[in-house]
Formats: sequence, C-alpha cells, structure tokens
Amino acid sequence: MFAKKIILSTYQRYILFVFTLIFTVFANSALADLPKIYDGQLMPSLAPMIQKVRPAVVNIATRGHIDVASRHPQFNNPLFKRFFEGLGNIPQRKEVRSLGSGVIIDATAGYIVTNYHVIEGADKITVTLSNGDQVEAKLIGADSQADVAVLQIHKDHLTQLPFADSSKLRVGDFAVAVGNPFGLGQTVTSGIISALGRTGLGIEGYEDFIQTDASINPGNSGGALVNLKGQLIGMNTAILSAGTRGNIGIGFAIPINMVRQISDQLIQYGDVHRGMLGVVMQNLTPELSKAFGMDLQQGVVISQVIEHSAAKKAGMKVGDVVEKIDGKTVKSASQMRNMVGMMRVGQKMSITVIRNGKEMHLNAIIQNALENTVAGEKLNPLLKGAMIKGHVEPGKDKYLEITAVTRGSAAWGTGLRKGDLILSVNRTPVTTIDELKKVINMKDKQVLLNIQRGQTALFVLIQ
Repeated sequence: MFAKKIILSTYQRYILFVFTLIFTVFANSALADLPKIYDGQLMPSLAPMIQKVRPAVVNIATRGHIDVASRHPQFNNPLFKRFFEGLGNIPQRKEVRSLGSGVIIDATAGYIVTNYHVIEGADKITVTLSNGDQVEAKLIGADSQADVAVLQIHKDHLTQLPFADSSKLRVGDFAVAVGNPFGLGQTVTSGIISALGRTGLGIEGYEDFIQTDASINPGNSGGALVNLKGQLIGMNTAILSAGTRGNIGIGFAIPINMVRQISDQLIQYGDVHRGMLGVVMQNLTPELSKAFGMDLQQGVVISQVIEHSAAKKAGMKVGDVVEKIDGKTVKSASQMRNMVGMMRVGQKMSITVIRNGKEMHLNAIIQNALENTVAGEKLNPLLKGAMIKGHVEPGKDKYLEITAVTRGSAAWGTGLRKGDLILSVNRTPVTTIDELKKVINMKDKQVLLNIQRGQTALFVLIQ
C-alpha cells in the first residue's frame, strides 16, 4: 500500500513554519526548557535563562568627592579684578554620587567587574545583590584607559557567570543586557549584536567594542551582556545617545575576553602592566598601498620606530607594513594598538610585515609601557603616593601628568590629584621625567609646583 499523502492547509503550513523557527532558535540554548503552552499557544521565554543570570548581576552605588574649580563673584568685579589676576579658580570639594552595575566573576573570592567610570573618585562603594542584600565593597584595582575595575565583597553563597569566548561572536547573534538603568533596579533587555570590533569612538583609550541594539541606558554601565546560554560575552559600557541621555538602539560593550585579560592583572597586581612595542603607525590607505607597490587594501604602516624599543630590537623599520600579529590579520592602527596594549610585559609577539614587496617574520618581546613613569617617593618623600608620567610622543608636545594619587598619602594631603599637569618645579619649567629628576632633590624640605588642572593653573607649595 502507498502512504497516504497529507495535504496541509495554508494555516497549517504557517503554524508548522512558526514552530520550526521557534525550535531552531531555542533548542540548542541552555534556556531550552521546552516552550510552555498557554491557552493553546506556544510561548517561548527567556525567563529560565534570566533566572540563572540575575543573581550574578549586582547594583553599585558610590559616594565620593571631587575637586571642582570655582570663581568667587568678586573675581569679576572691575574694582577688584586686578587684585585677583593670575590666581585662577579656587578648588573646592563637591560630593558626587553614582549608580551603576557589576557582574560577579568569582563567587568564591567575591570578585566583581564593573566600569572604572562607575567607581571613579568613590570614597564608599555599596553593592546591592539581586535578593536586596547590601554589602560594602573594596576596590581591588582599576584601569581607566580600558574602563575596567575590579571590586571585592565578602558574602557567602554568591553566584558567578560563566564566560563565553567573545572572539567567536557573530553579527546577528542574540544578546541580552542585564543591569540597573536609571537606578530603577535590575532590568533585562534583549536584542542582537549589531557590529563587532568598533574602535576610534573616543570613548576609551583602548577600544574594541561589541555594538548591540539591546537597550542600554545610564546605570547599565558595568552590567552583563550575555548570550542565550546565559554566558557572559561582554560588559555594558556606553551608549550613543544623539544628544539625549536615553537609548536609541546603539550601545557598546567591552568584549569579555578583553575584560578577563585586564581583570586578571588587576587582581594579581592592582594595576595593568600594559605592554609597549615602540612604534608610530598609521592606517594603510589605497594611495599608500599603491605608492608602496602593493595590492593590499588594509593594514598598518610603520612611520617611526622608537630607539631602544621592542620594535627596534625586533628589526622593524620605517615603511614596514604590518600584515599580521600572532597570526591574526591587522586591519587598522587602532586595532594594532589594542592588540599590543593588551599584551603583558615580557610576552613574545610574532609580527608579519611586508618590506619591499617581501613578507618577513619578526619576533618582539613586549616592553613595559610604564618605563617613562616615576613614583613620587623616588623623587622626594613629600611626593609619596603620586605617580608621574612623562608623555613623550614623536610629533606631539612633551608634558608631565600625575596619573595616580593614593588616597591618604602625602601627595594626596597636599592637594595633588590625578590628571594634574606639572608645568614647573621650583619655578623651573619641566616637560620630561629627566628634567624633573634634575630639579627635585630628595633632601628638599619644600617643593613648589605650578600645575594645570583643567582650564585652571595654580601653585602648590608642598612642605
């Protein structure tokens, strides 16, 4: 006997198509509790997955103080103005509060990752768990350039999120954001990954963002971006708001692979030992490619090699076109900067370059990018607690910046703050670490600094 043919109506074919689509999307994910049936209809849900994720996402509230510059109204009075000329603005202390999110990455040790800008300047950090419990957190370390910070709390029975491999993400993959938008409390939004490898946005010093249309708003910063298996794929960081403070469908998250690299160093060292290759580079344009007699459409051109750098020791030369680093294709200068900056000091790097039309393989050992930084106590005990960095980049102005000041230290007590630029010491202009070392003596009983803070210049007498 022949099998009987089953003829489906248009409505039946539609129902079959919908069921097949739903099954394809959800069957292979960790949320694959079978779709529930309500009122005779299939109702797929993210709830089972979210139920597992929510306990690992926390709300973060901070309280701190910042120095702000203000001018007394009499400064602008024509009768008194000449008496105040050159004094600049008066620094004042202002209390600030911040709300954000965080993700528990180690339930045993109590480690939480969040954005640096969430806890910047905080004197007190309070973490609220999904069950409402509040715990005071300790700052383990922070990296302002990548906008990552690690906190620690002491609490039993915490839940951590498993990590995905963010290098395997694809445009179009589903993504779910969990955080604390506008301080409303834990909120879940969903969408897809809109783009990968977003750089050059000017948001952070090191950028390699995941772009998503999952709704991200102020307060979501530091929260979790997860896949449908409930695995952490990124940390929500910023939004493109087109002049408003709300979401318009363009949000950015730091890939979890990058977060892990940074958080591991913060936990181990308290800061990031960022590597330096020692080159000045630019994107390879079609015009440059043609001028070099090549047919490449993307890559990075080395325009300068710094003396005594890792690049110089590896044999790199001006005009080299970097094609690959550790076997991975290099598409832009910003991408290469990220790749180098995420490598640890002492790590070996394999570099494939094209020189005079020939492919060459070079090996470099990454050097410490902090070699041009000095601890204040090595200059004078009065500066203990301050880290001073000399910015010396080819083609740019040289200047000295205070990159960190330990709270409660001697430098902190004198009023020095992170971001201050040192213009002169004891009335002698200084622009490099070497010049600074020549002017300051370990036995000096007082040090007169002329610093620039924002748009204000002022003298600080340390004694």
